[in-house]
Amino acid sequence: MPTPRVSFEFFPPKSLEASFRLWDTIHTLAPLDPRFVSVTYGAGGTTRELTREAVGTLHKATGLNVAAHLTCVEATREETLAIADGFHQAGVTEIVALRGDPPKGSDGFTPHADGFANSCELIEALADTGNFTIRVGAYPEKHPEAADTKADIEWLKRKIDAGASEAITQFFFEAETFFRFRDACVKAGIDAPIIPGVLPIENWTGVRKFATACGTGIPAWLDDTFDKALRDNRQDLLATALATELCSELIEGGVEDLHFYTLNRPELTRDVCHALGVSPKVSLRDVA
Repeated sequence: MPTPRVSFEFFPPKSLEASFRLWDTIHTLAPLDPRFVSVTYGAGGTTRELTREAVGTLHKATGLNVAAHLTCVEATREETLAIADGFHQAGVTEIVALRGDPPKGSDGFTPHADGFANSCELIEALADTGNFTIRVGAYPEKHPEAADTKADIEWLKRKIDAGASEAITQFFFEAETFFRFRDACVKAGIDAPIIPGVLPIENWTGVRKFATACGTGIPAWLDDTFDKALRDNRQDLLATALATELCSELIEGGVEDLHFYTLNRPELTRDVCHALGVSPKVSLRDVA
């Protein structure tokens, strides 16, 4: 089985303890030589400054290829592009451009009066600068706000046409979900690479709640399997096995790149990567 290329998503720390956890995560996963690592925004742009600081620090301190998340939420065009320019000035050349989640408690996304109306407008503006490689989100299962899966694919094509070079999917639980989506994208004329997003399940209760909120289908067998694993205190072994099996099926189906949502807890991701043949290539000191 071919060895995949990997990338990792982190979220910015909100406390001193979280800062140490993020650094431990980086120390654990950086030796796997990721193509890039990304740093998220919080809902409603709540971690905008934390993201900016984390991106700059990671790029400067580790030498990793850092991709900054950037959203349209709660900001003017000028403010958003100023943040992008700050990333560029810091040497960051990759952005994950997203519409972004609305603030918690709101009825839905409402564009700022002087802001970008949607992700396509943001992508076009970033592409016009010529400063960035742009990645975008993709949804192998219907986005909660989309009319249907066809609308999701049409919107993804608009984002690629606007200037994005790759897409990263929302997480899913079965490889066939990704393959159906990939085939539909090809049929729709999308020729940009689509990277499957993988979420190793550290806490099934939390992941299940997250999946329900974002429209990810939950196979009935997963509930039964985790119920039994929890009773036997083998949930970590199960999580590693399931993620490894999912990734192996994706690779056998022609996938070359995998993007892991680490939740700043790296052990499961590291173990899955090792099982897939992704071995340490460099030390963190080497990439600093």
